[in-house]
Amino acid sequence: MQLKGKTALVTGSTSGIGLGIAIELAKQGANIVMNGFGDVDGPRGQITAQGVRAEYHGADMSKPVEIEAMMAFAAEKFGGVDILVNNAGIQHVAPIESFPPEKWDAIIAINLSSAFHTTRLAIPFMRQKNWGRIINIASAHGLVASKEKSAYVAAKHGIVGLTKVTALELATTGVTANAICPGWVLTPLVQKQIDARAANEKISVEQATKELLGEKEPSLQFTTPEQLGGLAVFFCSPAADNVRGQAWAHDGGWTAQ
Repeated sequence: MQLKGKTALVTGSTSGIGLGIAIELAKQGANIVMNGFGDVDGPRGQITAQGVRAEYHGADMSKPVEIEAMMAFAAEKFGGVDILVNNAGIQHVAPIESFPPEKWDAIIAINLSSAFHTTRLAIPFMRQKNWGRIINIASAHGLVASKEKSAYVAAKHGIVGLTKVTALELATTGVTANAICPGWVLTPLVQKQIDARAANEKISVEQATKELLGEKEPSLQFTTPEQLGGLAVFFCSPAADNVRGQAWAHDGGWTAQ
């Protein structure tokens, strides 16, 4: 229970990677501020089952005013945010020349700009306590690119850059900033891509899954939200006090190629 008494705000934590990370942090005693869409009660129950408090704020992560309200809510409920996990994200796949501008704007806002807004609002409290952890969920696509994902790749590369700048600005404090760069994680977002591939190529979902992994991930295994949560817990531990500004690939060898 190394995080007992601390509060973690995890954006996009009602499902997928965010929920997995929130649960692992809760197992270490951290209270959780949840954020995201869809079912809240089920995920909240999974978190509170770890013996911690969980509060939910439904901020739209594309809107700075709502992000400010969420951070104020966290301060009201728990006094402040000790651990910030920027995980919220959306995806759209299309060639650049036919990529809808409104999709570009939405992806940049939610996948990149939201992390800037939460970070700028979290830092003063963390500086005051001289302890904090900023963990940005980037992607293998924060390190390398794939076709037809211009906005997502741009945003995730931006997250890695933001992480490095944040870490440098906080280098002499007890506040660290690092990024996690997962490969394929079987989330609802990825399942949609698999289902679309199966439909487009008229193949089974199982075959589409094999093809997806085979193209990028040498391990031929999905990374799990629980594994990413374990890495987030490590970043919060004393062992990681001097791990700063890293883009940590958890990708089955994707970026080793």
